[in-house]
Amino acid sequence: MMRDVTRRLMLLDTASLYFRAYFGVPDTVRAPDGTPVNAVRGLLDFIARLVQDHRPDELVACMDADWRPAWRVALIPTYKAHRVAVETPAGRPDEEEVPDTLSPQVPVIEQVLDALGIARVGVAGYEADDVIGTLTAGARGPVDIVTGDRDLYQLVDDARGVRVLYPLKGVGTLQAVDEAWLRGKYGVDGAGYADLALLRGDPSDGLPGVPGIGEKTAAKLLAAFGDLAGIMAALDDPAAGLTPSQRRRLDEARDYVAVAPKVVRVASDVPLPPFDPELPKEPRDPVALGELAHRWGLGGSLDRVLTALPG
Repeated sequence: MMRDVTRRLMLLDTASLYFRAYFGVPDTVRAPDGTPVNAVRGLLDFIARLVQDHRPDELVACMDADWRPAWRVALIPTYKAHRVAVETPAGRPDEEEVPDTLSPQVPVIEQVLDALGIARVGVAGYEADDVIGTLTAGARGPVDIVTGDRDLYQLVDDARGVRVLYPLKGVGTLQAVDEAWLRGKYGVDGAGYADLALLRGDPSDGLPGVPGIGEKTAAKLLAAFGDLAGIMAALDDPAAGLTPSQRRRLDEARDYVAVAPKVVRVASDVPLPPFDPELPKEPRDPVALGELAHRWGLGGSLDRVLTALPG
């Protein structure tokens, strides 16, 4: 997708944001029939604030069509295993365990985004991270990635104008993550963050990491040897400056290190469907939007989105 280099693309890690909205907005926020709509209204407030503060030209809500792709699980079986719903029926794909009152709100979120005309993109067999990685790889102008998932720090690239906006409190307080911030916090740049995460491991994603190689040691190894390939090449060089303990731990983790990069690094070649990323100036389907607003009591949250639109 070719774009004008002066135009700013904003990519939403939608599930990350509506989970935050769900836990950040009281479940006393309800539709007229008493159904909780805290995630719906919270996400709309997020979008309104993001559009108002950052004025993207293009906005894409990236979706988890598959939150735990089989191809990742085949490589690392523990990948997100602890998040699988305990009562997943036999023969059905893994279902993510989510709060009972959140799941019914997700279709409402999708219907509202569609009626607004905000592009919503998910691809079977891939996570939202992979959609974000592919759109970022193809972008010609600056990109803002809005996510509460640190995995996407690997896409930060100052030269290309790619940064992560990480919510600290709602979306009114965002940490703008660029390469200088990453180097100060983790000792690596965007390209090195995936290798750092791979070595360190991530219990929240079921990634074991290399036992005994924590975040600081991983950063030191990357500084010394450049990247994961350089570290593993040093393992095969008796003269390289690895300690005996590091050498032993890395040697024992060879099988994990061989497959983990494909799991940890976001895809950049997802086959995306046709869509229009342009931020709408007005709702695509005002009648449907009005019905949704009435049915679910979207009130001021939807009004704030409409006010923030450029039209």
